Amino acid sequence: MIIFRTRKKVQMDDLNDENLQKKPVVVLTRLPEFTLNALQPPTPQQFDSEAESHGSSDSDMLWEPGDDSGDSDFGAKKKTQHKHNNSKHKKPNEVTVPTPLGSIINNSTGNNSLSNSSVCNNDGNTTNKAAEISPIIVSAAFASHSNETRNVRPDLPEPEIKLDMVVLARRRVMRWQRGKIVEIINKDDGRVKYKVIFDEKGKSLVSGHHIAKETTPKLDQLYVGARVLIQSPEDEQCFLPGLLSELPSRKNRLRFLVFLDDHTPVYVSLPSLYLVCRQMDDPLGDLPESPHKCFMAQYLRSWPYPHLTHYKEGQILKIELNGVHQKCHVELVDCSLMKVVFEENGETDWIHRGSLRLEHMSKFLELKQNRGSKADDSDSK
Repeated sequence: MIIFRTRKKVQMDDLNDENLQKKPVVVLTRLPEFTLNALQPPTPQQFDSEAESHGSSDSDMLWEPGDDSGDSDFGAKKKTQHKHNNSKHKKPNEVTVPTPLGSIINNSTGNNSLSNSSVCNNDGNTTNKAAEISPIIVSAAFASHSNETRNVRPDLPEPEIKLDMVVLARRRVMRWQRGKIVEIINKDDGRVKYKVIFDEKGKSLVSGHHIAKETTPKLDQLYVGARVLIQSPEDEQCFLPGLLSELPSRKNRLRFLVFLDDHTPVYVSLPSLYLVCRQMDDPLGDLPESPHKCFMAQYLRSWPYPHLTHYKEGQILKIELNGVHQKCHVELVDCSLMKVVFEENGETDWIHRGSLRLEHMSKFLELKQNRGSKADDSDSK
């Protein structure tokens, strides 16, 4: 009996010993490389200068051409990264491009679509082709506030047009000038025409959608797709017609983007805009049949998720000039626009990052349209 009690006491003393009690231990385990790559945030070149992150509400659709090697380690890592990001940050209204589209575009661009990875030349040395990589094409929400994405004509009374009013009226397709209304003519079919005498001699009979007030419009009168004028930078007596394509937001540094009727994009401030008095039901109704009209139709359909290519300064690309795609490099990126320098003659040009003049963008939209046509054909069968 005594022996039993002694043994029990020894066992209890052992259990109370601090050296035998359990203590928490932290064990660090190195994750595999592919897991680290998948968890890394997107690289800066995937977004424009004003975008904050892939997980922000501005991001909607991201597409990047696959690399030519197809099954290289680098290509596999990028696919894994995009898969993680899309599943983690996908929004209810998010639009994604199926993977086959990326491979189709990659095959169609051939040697023009280069991967970010280095390639080896014949003598075994590694040559970096980063300057000629294919761009990322993203369809991102332009802004989250309705006042920045408004593309419907506000329900406001039309401006009054009366006799002796000084206006800006169309004299030729790409030349509007200042003049005065001297007569208002009511046609038998209900149309109204205005006789304008221009300051620089000459007169013209125009309709209300070929007249703009000389005063600065109010912000609540403007919307994406509105017909507007800007003063020509080369001739202060000439005003150029175009379509309003962006309203002020943090993404464009509080400026208006206007696509002129000759496809020239330009950022302007509110005092530089003049609003056409009578807006047409079809905002493209005053544009002649041309590639620019096709581009603007696609642009307005996709708004506020316009397709944009993402280039870096110094990157090499091909842009259509005089009917031929010519090599140039990016000199400056300014929000939705970029300034390029053509290698052949050193000329500079400002171009929209979604323009059909861009070789990659034209191929992307062409293949997207072909995929849509095939889908419609399959549904009709």
